[in-house]
Amino acid sequence: MNTQAGTPEAKRGRKFDQVLEGARSVFLQDGFEGASVDVIARVAGVSKATLYAYFPDKRLLFMEVAKGECQRQSHSALAEIDFSQPPEIVMRAAATRLLGFVLSELGRGVFRICVAESDRFPELGQEFYNHGPALVRQNLVCYFEAAIARGELKIDDLPLAADQFAELCKADLFPRMLMGVQSSFTQQEIDRVINGALSLWLARYSTE
Repeated sequence: MNTQAGTPEAKRGRKFDQVLEGARSVFLQDGFEGASVDVIARVAGVSKATLYAYFPDKRLLFMEVAKGECQRQSHSALAEIDFSQPPEIVMRAAATRLLGFVLSELGRGVFRICVAESDRFPELGQEFYNHGPALVRQNLVCYFEAAIARGELKIDDLPLAADQFAELCKADLFPRMLMGVQSSFTQQEIDRVINGALSLWLARYSTE
């Protein structure tokens, strides 16, 4: 796809959602680098001309898919996690979902694009931040407020506590993935980081 001067913009139309759904399946399977425009158009059931008309840049299409996936996972978490449960249960479920996305091909691709294109297209990073990290923070803060009211947590700075938890969940694994040292991780490696994050975070903020 071509890169236009200035910040690229998506154009909405009748087949916009159809294009997104097709692109989502391809990106989830092949990642950003491996996803072919021809394959995306074929899977979406549209012509390349239609694809270009909606998304003049593959990065823009990828970020739109990533934003949708973040919202999808957020809605799924809100529906499936019982937020009346104690912090250790809720935060473990949150950590599992968060780390699952961070270590995925989609999550890895999002980070690379945000860093690589931050100078030319800062709006891409801002848009993903609003639909990704900021959304995670918002959901965690809502849970913290309820847990504080029940006497389960004691937190002065709720947004900071949410951000600290997100960073703890990425310890060791994310740097190794980012630097190309390791591309996949065993469940044992993932559990090690989640358990460590929970232990440290709960030691600071739990009332128990």
